Parts: sequence; C-alpha cells; structure tokens
Amino acid sequence: MAMTDKTTAFRSLHRSGCFLMPNAWDAGSARILSAQGFEALGTTSAGVAFARGVSDGAQAIGRSEMMDAIHQIASAVSIPVSADLEAGFGSEPSDVADTVLKAIQAGAVGGNIEDTSAGEPSGLFELARAVDRIRAARSTGAGFVLTARTDVCLLRGTEALSMAIERCQAFVEAGADCVFVPGLTQAQDITTLVSEVQAPVTVVMGLASSSLTVADLRQAGARRISVGGSLARACLGLLRRASRQMLDEGRFDYAVEQIPDAELCEFFAMDDITARARFRSQ
Repeated sequence: MAMTDKTTAFRSLHRSGCFLMPNAWDAGSARILSAQGFEALGTTSAGVAFARGVSDGAQAIGRSEMMDAIHQIASAVSIPVSADLEAGFGSEPSDVADTVLKAIQAGAVGGNIEDTSAGEPSGLFELARAVDRIRAARSTGAGFVLTARTDVCLLRGTEALSMAIERCQAFVEAGADCVFVPGLTQAQDITTLVSEVQAPVTVVMGLASSSLTVADLRQAGARRISVGGSLARACLGLLRRASRQMLDEGRFDYAVEQIPDAELCEFFAMDDITARARFRSQ
C-alpha cells in the first residue's frame, strides 16, 4: 500500500466506529500483529527502549534511534503505522515540527505528541506552550494524522479530567486530529471526555488497573484503542517467568507456548500482504 493510500485508510478508520491499534516495538512484532488482521499499528517508545535495555521515559532513546525503529516497523508491514513520538524530542515547537517531518520520512502516517515536560514543576508544559507545540506539529502538513496526548490524569488522577478536557479542546483547536488521555480506567470518564471534545478519542488498555473490554470502550464512544507498551511488557514477563522456572525448578514448561521454528521461518519468508491473506484464509 502506497503512503498516500495508507494515510487515507488510517484517516477513514477514525471516522466511525472503534478500532484496535496494538503497538509493535520491532519489525518482527509488527509482522506478527499485522498478520492477525489488525488494520493499523502503533509503535511503543517503551517497547523500543526495553528492547535496547534502557528505561522508558525521559527520552532515553534519542530521536535518530527512535526514527530508525519507526522506519523498521513501518517498512515491515503493509498497513498504516502511527508513531509514538513521546514529547517531540525537544521542548521548542520547532523541535516538534522537525520530529513530525522525520516521522513522515520514516514511514509513519500519524503520531502522538505528549505534553509532558521534565523541566516543569507540574510535569507538564504550560497550556499555551503545549498548544504552540501542537500547532507546530500541524504546520508540517494536513496529511499526517496528529494525536495530541495529555498526561494530566496520569500525573494527578482522574479528578484532573476537567483539566484534561480543557487541554484536549485547545489541542483540537490548534489542529490535532485525535486526542489521547492515558490514565482513564472508568467508562464514565471516557464518555465524558468523548462528549466534551470534538475529535476522535484514543484510549490505552492492557493496564492492570482496568477491566474494560472493547465492547465497553465502543459503547463509551472511544474511536481508537491502543495497548501502549503492555504487549512488550507481557513478553518480557514471560521471559522472566521462564527464566525463574529453569533456574528454580529445572523445568522448561514455557516451551509449550512457543511458535515452532519451521512455522516462524515460513511466516517471515512471506511478505506482509501474503501473510495477512494466508492467516485470514485459515
């Protein structure tokens, strides 16, 4: 699928209904997810960082290395990819604009920009500056599906929902196509956000603090569901459990869940379009 077609397809996914957009951290995880039939993928900065043995946050992975990871993921699949661009890899609006341009060059058709700032006492950019950063991201072109993320509810709890709504409304006015408020775990809070913001709302699942289902989120009005770094963390959780079992019990029970080598070799020998067709025909 050409980039313009991917952009069109990704935009159309947001127009109605609710779709799942799981998050990949490398080309292999992207290929596996794409073959299951998802219509779009996100990247996860946390997963990319963990795969490189560093912590998430504070931009432990530099912009150049993150763009390489985004390019590897986007190049591996035939479906649209939206990039986790963290806080834009710089505090200035011009930094954010440059990051979006580099993400487009890497093959992403969309991406999210956070309002977090380690240099601010509140942990967030002051609203006017956060809006300027979203406006700068939008200035790079109309095609890129821009998601504005506010972490106010992660930092202050769901009692800060009114502040999150204020920020999201300002971000939409500045040109954001979607909004994203991590930290909402109750359907009513998501419904409130959806009713107050005139743009598609993204939610993140896969956290232990919420038991909401896709059906619950669809009913609440969410348009897009991501899972952040939870799939990457789950894979690392399996690795740790298997390691302890080998060391403590001398057992290899984890191997029952593995995909056979021959199957994986056959799968990765296919291109993504063939793999998606093969899976759907089974």
